[in-house]
Amino acid sequence: MSSAYNSLDPRVRKWVYKQGWSSLRPLQESSIPAILARDRDVLISAGTAAGKTEAFFLPACSAIADLTGGFGIIYISPLKALINDQHRRLESLGEALEMQVTPWHGDVPQSKKKKHGQPLLASYLSHLNHLSLCS
Repeated sequence: MSSAYNSLDPRVRKWVYKQGWSSLRPLQESSIPAILARDRDVLISAGTAAGKTEAFFLPACSAIADLTGGFGIIYISPLKALINDQHRRLESLGEALEMQVTPWHGDVPQSKKKKHGQPLLASYLSHLNHLSLCS
C-alpha cells in the first residue's frame, strides 16, 4: 500500500486490511496526509460512494487512537438515517481501536448514551446543545 496507508495507526491499517481493500481510493490518499498534518482545516467534498467517510475517519481515528478520557470525535449529520449508516460502518473500526462508537439521536436509548469511554459520537447539530449542557 501507499505512504498514506503507512501513516495510519497500525490498528487502523489492520482494520483496512481486514476489509479486503487492495488500496485506498484517490480521495483517501490525498486526505489522509492533510488530516494527519493537523496544520490546517480540511474540507472533503466528493460524490456518493467516493470514500469520504473513511477519508476522514481513518486518519482522525489514527490521530486519537491512544487518547484517554473525554470525547474523541464528534461527527455531525443532518439525517438520522446517515448517523445510523455511519454507525454501522464505523462500529468495527471502533472495536479495532477499543473505542466506543455511539449514535446520538432520539431513537437511541439513554442507557447507551450514558456509557463511559472515549466515543466517536454521531449527532444532529441540535443535539450538541443538549450534549454541552449534560457534560
